[in-house]
Amino acid sequence: MNLNRIDLNLFAVFDAIYTAGSLTKAADVLCITQPAVSNSLARLREMLNDPLFVRTGHSMTPTPAAQNIIGPAREALGLLRKSVQESHTFDPATAEISYNFAARDLLEVSIMPRLTAKLQVIAPNITLTNYDISRTNIVSAMASGSLDFYADASSAFVDPHLCKQKIAEDRFVVIARRNHPALSQGLNLDTFLQLGHINISQRRTGPGPIDVALDKLNLKRRVVMRGQHFLTVPAVIVKTDLISCIPYHLAKHYECSIYELPFELAPVEYFLYWHVSADHDHAHMWLREQIADVVTTFHPSTTNG
Repeated sequence: MNLNRIDLNLFAVFDAIYTAGSLTKAADVLCITQPAVSNSLARLREMLNDPLFVRTGHSMTPTPAAQNIIGPAREALGLLRKSVQESHTFDPATAEISYNFAARDLLEVSIMPRLTAKLQVIAPNITLTNYDISRTNIVSAMASGSLDFYADASSAFVDPHLCKQKIAEDRFVVIARRNHPALSQGLNLDTFLQLGHINISQRRTGPGPIDVALDKLNLKRRVVMRGQHFLTVPAVIVKTDLISCIPYHLAKHYECSIYELPFELAPVEYFLYWHVSADHDHAHMWLREQIADVVTTFHPSTTNG
């Protein structure tokens, strides 16, 4: 038997006939016509090569084959109904779900600790995984279900199969080692340009937002080191006189001095992406709400170095 050719609706009709004991009553239960029930039964008889029911007076008596099938059929139908019902309801207190993220280190450090701490209280059986993935593979990973969320400080990622939501704003600040000899009086533009910089970018070459802003002022900073991960910065900062521009909500976690930029720069905007197929999934919607809630603490704050 080719399982791909089986119409599962036929088993719902089979169950109704078995329970009601007649085609007419089964039709009433299913809210379809009696000829439609008869047609479904005929198709099922042909598919299973058994009459399934024989008429006895005014009722339909199941054959031995039907009696063998009814238990597994009802169990399967019950699982399908439960699956459909659970897709429309979600209880975080009992849910056992694993969500997969692809977020850069700045979001992993700033968002994941807050989100994990909250979920441990209200949804203790939910687990979170964050891993690195190439942008070119994000859409296919989401479509396959292996990736639930992509988060980045960029709105330029556009795809018709993805939904996008701005979840927070941040701002770049300057960090340096404590008691930096050149910063005892604070940080001004001249000192900013004179000191060596650590530039973080996932690209091997090319300007970042800091460089673009300086270029508009006909200025250029001195980049001594270029890396891919913000988490590398503190380890270098504490051992050198270099400085670096990183988002504030990452910088505040480190034992370093923090200074405001000595020039204007647009805020950093954080965006959350997910596949359109999950847009109305209740469990997915619930976690998006939790993410939005934990990032409400991302508000401007003044630093004094």
